[in-house]
Amino acid sequence: MKILVTGASGFIGRHLINELIEQTSHEIIATSRDLSKARSCDWFGKVRYIPYDLDSSIEDLFDYFGRPDKVIHLAWDGLPNYNDSLHIEKNLYRHYFFIKNLIANGLKEITVTGTCFEYGMKNGCLSENDQTEPSNMYGLAKDTLRKFLVELSKSYDFKYKWIRLFYMHGEGQSSTSLFSLLDSAILNKSDSFDMSGGEQLRDFLHIDDVVRNIYLISQQTLYLNQSINCCSGMGASVRRLVEEYLKERNYKLKLNLGVYPYPKHEPMAFWGDIRKLESIKKHAI
Repeated sequence: MKILVTGASGFIGRHLINELIEQTSHEIIATSRDLSKARSCDWFGKVRYIPYDLDSSIEDLFDYFGRPDKVIHLAWDGLPNYNDSLHIEKNLYRHYFFIKNLIANGLKEITVTGTCFEYGMKNGCLSENDQTEPSNMYGLAKDTLRKFLVELSKSYDFKYKWIRLFYMHGEGQSSTSLFSLLDSAILNKSDSFDMSGGEQLRDFLHIDDVVRNIYLISQQTLYLNQSINCCSGMGASVRRLVEEYLKERNYKLKLNLGVYPYPKHEPMAFWGDIRKLESIKKHAI
């Protein structure tokens, strides 16, 4: 079996490739647009790497990538700027035509990563059965791409799995992410840290758990042509998360609460329903 992973040199991709190498004996095909960045990944040389840019014009992408049995599609530009019109004006259609090209030429199964922002400004536990009401450009683009997949499945014989990612942290994350900023403050021996009020509830999961879940979801057959949450299933205040993170690293920082306003593009308190994910894990044992 051949598994193609797009966005292979990104935050999730570089961890997922290692997970696939560890968990399977299948041939792994990795792709991204930046060969030099891919070469810096510790998996480079252990998989088949095929460079590709979504702006390239290739008539048959299925054949170009060696006719993979499955695709795990992670690639996406423009993050973490969730309100950039790039997501709708450029990303959405590039990814739609990329996926359609693969499917029209023979791909039978694809797993695509979406986002919790597809749910919109809802508070509380977010279930895959909830109606999507995205309130930022990124969420809207991802939700529309999912709907495009639904329509494609009416015309082509293939299966898809749509993974709604929540919050992640771990090695290689964006330098502007919360935990990266904390790491920088610790490294620079800062005595204080500016943040929001910290009372918002978020569902965070370490990247090692995220990629393990992505692997399991991509392999399972319980929930075909459906959305599946990838998260911890628990909401924790950002302040508590920061305090626990500092405690684990035995470092004290004065938290300057309320310096930054709460983000307008996300609700105050939400976490994911993980009943589908738990069922997948149970059947994988």
